Amino acid sequence: MNFLVVYDVETVTREGQRRLRQVARACEGYGQRVQHSVFEVFSSRTKMAKLVVELEGIMDPRVDSIRVYPLDHDGFERAIILGTRREIPFESSWVL
Repeated sequence: MNFLVVYDVETVTREGQRRLRQVARACEGYGQRVQHSVFEVFSSRTKMAKLVVELEGIMDPRVDSIRVYPLDHDGFERAIILGTRREIPFESSWVL
């Protein structure tokens, strides 16, 4: 299955910055980064459930938000992409 994983992690505190790195690393193990806080993941439901449990253990639900959108089998191929489609390494991500 295809999944889109998007997240918004609070980065005002050092703990938030650490969580942001941990969330990104967890997602990197499952999919391809296509924007700074967006990953495309092709995975089984079982493996995706494992990622969700991992992310729940990292995030602070009071200030962080993570969304996982299941897509049709050809969801990535049907996506309308404006501009350059590229993999973005975590090192180039912004922390505000």
